[in-house]
Amino acid sequence: MILHLRARRVPLAMATSVGGAALIWALWLALSDDRDALSLVVVLTVALMVAALSTTLAAPDEDLERAAALRWPWRRAVHLLAALTLVLVVLAATLPTGARLGPAALVLRDTAGLLGLTALCATVVGAARSWFLPLGWTVVAAMFPQPAGWAALATWPGQPHTDRPAAVVATVLALAGLIAYSALGSARRE
Repeated sequence: MILHLRARRVPLAMATSVGGAALIWALWLALSDDRDALSLVVVLTVALMVAALSTTLAAPDEDLERAAALRWPWRRAVHLLAALTLVLVVLAATLPTGARLGPAALVLRDTAGLLGLTALCATVVGAARSWFLPLGWTVVAAMFPQPAGWAALATWPGQPHTDRPAAVVATVLALAGLIAYSALGSARRE
């Protein structure tokens, strides 16, 4: 198991993800008078953590992994759920501190949706480029949130945590990404 995690660069991705979140938390703590971070900061922190964890969605030799006599679908699903748990735990740890990265509903919705979108992208274009679309989409959505309506669906990561259509979009992306990545894995490199 340790060799498998190292082959997928999990320790480095975890350190990068947690370190990035810790840096943003420390900067907010030091530079802001407000205890609650802006939703823009929270959304971009989630996107940064998901982008860092996206590198773990494929091994250096996918053909070797596909030829193994192991059942991969449930392992891939556990891998995504572990990434979701890591982001949730790290950002939930900030809630009792002087700089809160929350609310928890926003973190859960955006993490699940962005991980699902990243998994979908990994299935289509490979893990190396799987973070492009989720990160780009999140930056645009967080910077230019749209009022309620159809345009708000396209900017679901930047919507308030109480927005139900944004939660539906995130849920659909999360389930689609979980199913596609679990069943197919990362796209093969040529």
